[in-house]
Amino acid sequence: MPRIDFALASAAFLAAGLVLAGSGLTPNAQHREPQTAIPGDVTQGSLIRTDPYGKHTGELCPLKHTAVDASISGFLARVTVTQEFENNSPDRIEAVYTFPLPRLAAVDDMTMVVGSRTIKAEIKRRDEARRIFEQARNQGRTAALLEQQRPNIFTQSVTNIDPGAKVRVTISYVETLKYEEGAYEFSFPMTVGPRYTPASMNPADAQAIVPKYAPPETRAGHDLSLSVRLDAGVPIDALTSKTHEVDVQRPSSRQAVLSLKHKAVVPNKDFILRYDVAGSRIEDALLTHHADRGGFFTLILQPPERVTSEDVTPKELVFVIDTSGSMSGFPIEKAKETMRLALAGLYPRDTFNLISFSGDTHLLFPQPVPATSANLEAAQQFLAGRRGSGGTEMMKAVRAALAPSSDDTGKVRIVCFMTDAYVGNESEIIAEVKRHPEARVFSFGIGSSVNRYLLDKMAEEGRGEVEYVGLNDDGSAAARRFHERVRNPLLTGVTVDWGRLAVSDVYPKRIPDRFSAKPVIIHGRFLSPGSGPVVLRGSMSGRPFTRTMRVDLPARQTANDVLATLWARSRVEDLMHLNPNAPDEAEVTRLGLAFRLMTQYTSFVAVEERTEIRNGQPVRIQVPVEMPEGVSHEGVFGRQDASAAGLVARKMALNMSAASPSFVAQESIAIPKVGDWRAPERERDKNKLDLRLSTLAASAADPSQKVEVEIWLTEATAEVLDALKKLGFEPTLTPKVAKIRTGRIRIDRLAALARMSEVLAVHAK
Repeated sequence: MPRIDFALASAAFLAAGLVLAGSGLTPNAQHREPQTAIPGDVTQGSLIRTDPYGKHTGELCPLKHTAVDASISGFLARVTVTQEFENNSPDRIEAVYTFPLPRLAAVDDMTMVVGSRTIKAEIKRRDEARRIFEQARNQGRTAALLEQQRPNIFTQSVTNIDPGAKVRVTISYVETLKYEEGAYEFSFPMTVGPRYTPASMNPADAQAIVPKYAPPETRAGHDLSLSVRLDAGVPIDALTSKTHEVDVQRPSSRQAVLSLKHKAVVPNKDFILRYDVAGSRIEDALLTHHADRGGFFTLILQPPERVTSEDVTPKELVFVIDTSGSMSGFPIEKAKETMRLALAGLYPRDTFNLISFSGDTHLLFPQPVPATSANLEAAQQFLAGRRGSGGTEMMKAVRAALAPSSDDTGKVRIVCFMTDAYVGNESEIIAEVKRHPEARVFSFGIGSSVNRYLLDKMAEEGRGEVEYVGLNDDGSAAARRFHERVRNPLLTGVTVDWGRLAVSDVYPKRIPDRFSAKPVIIHGRFLSPGSGPVVLRGSMSGRPFTRTMRVDLPARQTANDVLATLWARSRVEDLMHLNPNAPDEAEVTRLGLAFRLMTQYTSFVAVEERTEIRNGQPVRIQVPVEMPEGVSHEGVFGRQDASAAGLVARKMALNMSAASPSFVAQESIAIPKVGDWRAPERERDKNKLDLRLSTLAASAADPSQKVEVEIWLTEATAEVLDALKKLGFEPTLTPKVAKIRTGRIRIDRLAALARMSEVLAVHAK
């Protein structure tokens, strides 16, 4: 069988036989992965199949399309995800696709369609499912295997796709919607962001969560459509998506049907839908199911109305900002904007510190300092000098931020992380947060497709709150919400008294404090029917709070069978984090098999029934994915300089081999004190230009020539755009993001462009 090479076509890459940065290979590792060859005569965005001599034998990207269909009723959403694979090569292939789902999605079904045949997947122990799949591969049968790598990262493998054949795999899951401050939110992630994997991680685990990425200026070769059918049960007041353009139909006041305006979009950012419903608040609710497996319920209790207090209790706040390569460019500027506003909201009696991290961790001050004008100005200057580069050694920063300070005044300690959370050692970080109950942890996810699993769990275990700030969101609104939550928690010390009701196995076991108007959602079982009061208790602005709700648990209720799945998913969540280093594998496996539920230890497998046994192995292809919108390829992978002589590729900063001396795990934390962070003004301006542009500006033979650039702005006002025009900047592309502009400018104007205070960075195109 011929060797198969794949490449994303780009005229910039002229040399064959070189491995692109980001190919997923660990340094110094032996491998049989295909090499990347980029021809100059193929249209941009193609995936190219070559023989051992470099001859191009066809275009190949096995995943063609993903169709997402969501049906929302009240708090519940049922979502089906259909992945369409097609083999345009003359050989049998095996497609491997790494993709995200919501972290609390209860995946409970999978089917595979081969031609006219539909095969329903079986849930098996993970190792058994893998054996069944590999046996099918060896026998030449078409098979699909769905494995969970993280609660929000999955791998779909489809083997023995015949030449010219199409295979459809449909995954189904259910989830409860987020509800906060009078609005529901439905989200669907579309791509897995790049994960930095420290040397301490198991290499196989690290490899499983890092997909291959399409290089810059190319597409991965597959697209996505999405539709939502919504029945809110009450009139819908407003329905919006800030992330995507949507077409909306309104069959009635309480119903809506929407789809993406562009039917097939590039899957490079989370889809987020928000909608308000009539009335100032929604009511408490109880859903029940009682059949052969016993009784299950979901209880939804609304928090009280916020009572504003003039709480000026001094607090110690530690702000931590991610300055790693994946934050380079627009994400880090959004994080800095949000953090500047958060700093501005400090009270004079508060103390604070500021930490930045990438490969190293830096503290602004040795210990927290008072929030004086001089100290706040120092913090603003510190922020101004931060740039995104390097790896994401987040654990060092977590330990530094959570380590007790020498302040013995008894201040409430608040730790605030601003990051995309693109790391692979989530369980270690979550466990570290759990070991420091004296601090409250608030997390800010900055970007278009962040690691919500880690950010959610850090805030949950840290008894804080999570906030997500998209690249087009208002940083000031997020900062205001943060200070309101810190100053005036809505409800703390939350408990539920079940009275005489025979309930058991209630999750979550510890109800998080409420910092905003989010309902308390509880999944549980009941052993026998009954009626009685349920009492919600807590503390509100230092005063006791109680709310009573009467519930009826029926002797028989066949509706709402999905409640059993949601309960099982909640119990799995609890078991996996009760002891992160040694979860109860046996019980999680039992739950997965009993409730037909995807877990870390159970997988779905579907095998086509075929009597004919075929010899030979299929060609294995890893489906490339899109880099999240706003994330810099250069920041993640390093600079790539393409020329007629060949391609200079740097090793990927994500897959770190334990044998690589550059990325050896450190037992202790080295935290240098920041000295003079104020670079000279001329040097700061120069640093706005990437390496190629800096070289051109300094030594171009003809500085009057024009070069195509991408300009990252702090704001895109008419005045700023007019200033660009006066410099001779000529736009060449319609901007997808308002603050990112692409066009041409003379080389001798680059220095003046970099001196504009509204310009964050300038990259060569």
